Amino acid sequence: MKKDDNNKSEEKQQHKQNKDRTIGILDSRFNQTLRNVQGLLKGRSIPGKILSQRVDLPDSSNLYSPTYQRSLSYNDAGTNDHTSETGEEEVHSTSKPVGSSSESKLKISTAPVENSSEFVRKSSMGGRATDSARVTKFTKVLSGTMVILDKLRELAWSGVPDYMRPAVWRLLLGCAPPNSDRKEGVLRRKRLEYLECVSQCYDIPDTERSDDEINMLRQIAVDCPRTVPDVSFFQQQQVQKSLERILYTWAIRHPASGYVQGINDLVTPFLVVFLSEHLEGDIDSWSMSELTSEKISNVEADCYWCLSKLLDGMQDHYTFAQPGIQRLVFKLKELVRRIDEPVSTHMEQQGLEFLQFAFRWFNCLLIREIPFNLVQRLWDTYLAEGDALPDFLVYIFASFLLTWSDEILKLDFQELVMFLQHLPTENWTDQELEMVLSRAFMWHTMFNSSPSHLST
Repeated sequence: MKKDDNNKSEEKQQHKQNKDRTIGILDSRFNQTLRNVQGLLKGRSIPGKILSQRVDLPDSSNLYSPTYQRSLSYNDAGTNDHTSETGEEEVHSTSKPVGSSSESKLKISTAPVENSSEFVRKSSMGGRATDSARVTKFTKVLSGTMVILDKLRELAWSGVPDYMRPAVWRLLLGCAPPNSDRKEGVLRRKRLEYLECVSQCYDIPDTERSDDEINMLRQIAVDCPRTVPDVSFFQQQQVQKSLERILYTWAIRHPASGYVQGINDLVTPFLVVFLSEHLEGDIDSWSMSELTSEKISNVEADCYWCLSKLLDGMQDHYTFAQPGIQRLVFKLKELVRRIDEPVSTHMEQQGLEFLQFAFRWFNCLLIREIPFNLVQRLWDTYLAEGDALPDFLVYIFASFLLTWSDEILKLDFQELVMFLQHLPTENWTDQELEMVLSRAFMWHTMFNSSPSHLST
């Protein structure tokens, strides 16, 4: 018996040693990759999203995309968003949707440490492509009789050219079908259905509404003027009326959640993108009065259907007590603890709960935290993630928070609350946003397929 006990004890000890060794190797790989990223940050931007099953780490030649205000990517930072022409087939070697499986993302955590150093060397040798080459890739995907949504997601993740964004967003959210022959008929049917919903739900007297519906409509009417207050376009009465119609109609058609404050912010990127097909120039010069009622109705319908699809993937974010958001806030806390323990410990010692600042981030998807002209670029990535978006938000928000890790360590509780509620992003450009997305992709690649990394 004693011999058996000794054997079992030795087996347990050996198992523990093997487990500790494995964790040590994983930690070593993680820290090595972080050191490589820090090295990249000294003179260039870190790699962003690219789909491939032939390489172990993302290629930094695929980081940036055409931006909101700049016609070229960040060549001044030493990299851009494009693949070389010779690497095009490799980029599109996967046929799985971006958001549907972790297999369509790169698996960094299982790659040898030496590959990280090799990646840094190779990344400086990547070929450069022009913006026109990237536009050509979008055009090729969009011009087919049947749009391959997997390829469109791959391209859209790194940003969509402004004038293509309405068509791309409709496709990614199912507002328009991938079969181009059916597009006009489907859009016409959906727009007529929206008009019918408005006439049945919104264009009725209050005497035909319940008390709850009256209160909900009043709350929406109060929130619409507060939507994106620093952009004058949203202060136009016609714009607020469109928001009101979309939000109230959506809420009536989705009684499980109804209207929740914050959903009003989620309509704004759709409204701007679909209006951009009809209005030219800077958004501050736009006027809804220039549009016919038919065009306004079509824009509202597209916003309604895209909002519906977006929220279908995160319904429990807006039901009673918003359990979906609470669950993701907890995951965010765990991820930050794993990535940057000093920041996590400091926040805990100061008594700061993640719900105190991150709840709004998940509720409004960062629309209130970054300049509005960057929101469309951020949402290109959101929509490319598809059904996987809620989980990927955790990584984006961790990257967003840890942008200020040095500052956070210096602040006490009151200062932390004020700082995190008024983050200094007013002067952000596309470059800062791309950096956030790049880190998020790297951490997602490392941790998402190995959830045990997030436990101690």
